[in-house]
Amino acid sequence: MGFSTLIDILGSTIIGGILLIIVLRLNDTATEKTTNYGGELSLQQNLVTIAQIMEYDFRKMGYCKDWLKFPDPKLSIISAGKDNIKFFADIDNNGIMDTVSYYIGDFLTSTPNPRDRYFYRKLNNQPPAAINLGVTQFFLRYFDTFGDTLTAPVSDPTLINSYELNIQVETVYAYDEQYSSAFWKQIRLLARNLRNR
Repeated sequence: MGFSTLIDILGSTIIGGILLIIVLRLNDTATEKTTNYGGELSLQQNLVTIAQIMEYDFRKMGYCKDWLKFPDPKLSIISAGKDNIKFFADIDNNGIMDTVSYYIGDFLTSTPNPRDRYFYRKLNNQPPAAINLGVTQFFLRYFDTFGDTLTAPVSDPTLINSYELNIQVETVYAYDEQYSSAFWKQIRLLARNLRNR
């Protein structure tokens, strides 16, 4: 009878250990999924925020409420590089042309992600506003009237007829050393005002 009791205790311990391992793995999986889904949601919201800001500004490129103050829209783009652009736009619709710049800066040291960088939007002579929403890549491509790619930096911005925006964002915090990422690409974006030539 004593030997049978020991086998029952040993069997119960093994089965209890297996059940405990199953519960711990389920808990780990649930934590991982919750963290990843929360990170993905935050990532998508960050990307949408950046896209909305940029689309608003880029669609205004070359626009002025009082067109007599800016009669030649082909001069809208001041400089066009691979990871930076500077252009004229009447952002606040007051008839005064604003200078808008977008460019990517150094790597962030305040977050655990080793790839996220400062992303700047500069309006007129104000200090640049850093958009720190996990941007890891920002690059542009430029096309002429015939759809041919212009080499960046573009030496003559008046040749630009359309452009392509590319942004990648990653989560700031990783789960198990893996970062989720999302990519936004606006292909052949054409500011209406660039065509008014």
